[in-house]
Amino acid sequence: MTSFSTVFGSQPEGSWRAPGRVNLIGEHTDYNDGLVMPIALPNQIVVTAAARTDGRFAVATSGQDGIIEFALDELSPGSVDGWAAYPAGAAWILRESGYPIGGANLLVDSDLPTGAGLSSSAALLCATSVALLGLRGIDVDPGEVARLAQKAENQYVGAPVGLMDQMASMCCTAGHALYFDIRAMSTDQIPFDPAADGLALLVVDVKAPHRHVDGEYAARRKSCEQAAAELGVPALRSVEFGKLDEALAQLPDDVVRRRVRHVVTEIRRVEEAVELMHAGRLRDVGPLFTASHVSLRDDFEITVPELDVAVDAALAAGALGARMTGGGFGGCIIALVEADAADATLAAIEKAFAENDFTPPSSLAATPSPGASRLS
Repeated sequence: MTSFSTVFGSQPEGSWRAPGRVNLIGEHTDYNDGLVMPIALPNQIVVTAAARTDGRFAVATSGQDGIIEFALDELSPGSVDGWAAYPAGAAWILRESGYPIGGANLLVDSDLPTGAGLSSSAALLCATSVALLGLRGIDVDPGEVARLAQKAENQYVGAPVGLMDQMASMCCTAGHALYFDIRAMSTDQIPFDPAADGLALLVVDVKAPHRHVDGEYAARRKSCEQAAAELGVPALRSVEFGKLDEALAQLPDDVVRRRVRHVVTEIRRVEEAVELMHAGRLRDVGPLFTASHVSLRDDFEITVPELDVAVDAALAAGALGARMTGGGFGGCIIALVEADAADATLAAIEKAFAENDFTPPSSLAATPSPGASRLS
């Protein structure tokens, strides 16, 4: 790893980290005021930093040549592009929010795979934010840092993301999943420690290129908004699970009906998963993962062959449950397996990919980990 002094010719004042995440369940309910339940990963982005007195920033990444520079008082949405837009966006939103952060030299290092749907962008924003605040000794509530990071991605980078990724990166704790109620804007820490139960949670990057993502996401969101308007509710969270059939009967379009069915049943699956986790019945959560994947495949239609093959292979190898995680159209699956079956499950997925002439997948350990913190 390239050292800070090699890049900037000076010594750092500290390093701050923020993790990536996977969502256990609750996919595509966030913009419907729904429920999500992510965990933070041990994989993370680390920002090593030193304060400057001239109001300027110099940012670089380990293993890549070149330093990108900009002035704090000249930042505006779109003024910095590429990967550096994220640290620039973090600085911009902190400045706009009145925090006296000043300039800084920032070296970014990461072991998060890019393009895998593990929230590397949110982790970069959060890591930069806590580094800039930490350099000046400014204490800010983790949830507020998450909201600022979301605003930076929305307003500076221009990505219309929700709040789940940033909340996971800032607010998760070790051995727990973060139960995040979007409507209430409330969180709860739910016990989730697979290793303590002799289990493992596998994360498998299927290496599928994301296909038509922006247009497809927009279409799903539009369908949900259309359905809510036709049902006369502010968001699909207001449709009670027990009255789902009645609500579906009011919708004339079959595609819209299927989108609604996914969102409402997915919210119910999150509620059931929380109940099971609190009861210590982690193995019984597996079938909820599988039911979620079937719904995402058939009703929300956001899976791709690589995701489906990986899930089917994991289940055939004895996984307790498996599902795609993230936005879909590529990315990763998660599989809940007996710990001593983890290697065999991964081998089964690799074999299935070879038989289908897919790019070989990769995997990582999904130990529920803590949110952002200072390393040194």
